[in-house]
Amino acid sequence: MLFRKKIERSCLYCAYGTKLDEDTVLCTKRGVVFADRKCRKFSYDPTKRVPPKPKAPDFTQYSEDDFSL
Repeated sequence: MLFRKKIERSCLYCAYGTKLDEDTVLCTKRGVVFADRKCRKFSYDPTKRVPPKPKAPDFTQYSEDDFSL
């Protein structure tokens, strides 16, 4: 969920961090740090979280007659 009450702390989702690459974040408070690092200055920014892609629907349970008029 994007707006849960309990968010796991990660510099990747912090308002002070900017993603450099997959493993590192540029923090305005701490400098260049690993993405999974956490500190006391953590402030959650929901716009930095990328939601997972939705699962594709499974149409195998339907036949051709279900889709015809």
